[in-house]
Amino acid sequence: MKAGTVAVIGKANAGKSTLVNCMVGEKVAIVSPKPQTTRDRILGVLNEPGLQIAFLDTPGIYRSKTVLSERMMKTAESSAKDVDLILYVHDGHKGVTDADISLMRHYLALGEPMLIAYTKTDIMPAENIPADAQKLFEAGISCTVVPVSARRGKNISKLKDAIAELLPEGEPLFPEDVLSDKSEKFMVGEIMREGILLRYDKEIPHGVAVLVNTFKKREDAEIYDIDLDIICEKSNHKAILIGKQGSALKETLSGARREMEKFLGCKVFLTAYVKVKDDWRDKANLLKEYGYGEADKF
Repeated sequence: MKAGTVAVIGKANAGKSTLVNCMVGEKVAIVSPKPQTTRDRILGVLNEPGLQIAFLDTPGIYRSKTVLSERMMKTAESSAKDVDLILYVHDGHKGVTDADISLMRHYLALGEPMLIAYTKTDIMPAENIPADAQKLFEAGISCTVVPVSARRGKNISKLKDAIAELLPEGEPLFPEDVLSDKSEKFMVGEIMREGILLRYDKEIPHGVAVLVNTFKKREDAEIYDIDLDIICEKSNHKAILIGKQGSALKETLSGARREMEKFLGCKVFLTAYVKVKDDWRDKANLLKEYGYGEADKF
């Protein structure tokens, strides 16, 4: 069978997590329209007869401004090494710039086989696609470009086949029932953070961490008790997160609880507290406490 690891690399907000979720067929990573949604390397495993693809979804390439974002960039860089294939995800509707070409050359130079998933073709003129492909070819980007729309499932099978063709023959890397390396507790925290990313604007979502204190299923009922802290960086951010008489937080928790119940398949009793930790994204001890330690290899 064909089996191998695929590092999913690309700029922030290029659609990497949406594409991985689409390929795997399950939600293994949260998504939002905001850059820096993915902070960790997340494994998503596609299993089909004669094929296993272990996708490594990585943080989007983004200019580092904090210790947290620097670690995110190290995670992306280290994930692109010692894999069977690099899947470079490019946001097609933004065109192709010299900076894009420079990044693609950087990852090609690592020496691993590489494919380009040219995403978001559903929101751009179709005639732009061959022009951009020609531009990449003329710039020396000598790898296959597959135009896709993860949101509409367009060309996903073609991309999967292109990936499979470049993977080695071998035994499965994971049991068939494994979809991700992340726990349900981790995903619950991510679902809470996803709700905040979707509801709030500007800098507030990027300065938020979620710490799950309690994640326990009741012995006598199909109910999970979940208690978590929402960490923000400033007192005025806390006020915005909570809203007038707690209205904003109540709505955010209600939406997150519904998504958690959908993910876990049973009822959730959710409690949350908003806490302020000044500049936590630049403090190594707090980064470790909130689950953002030094990047490690797969």
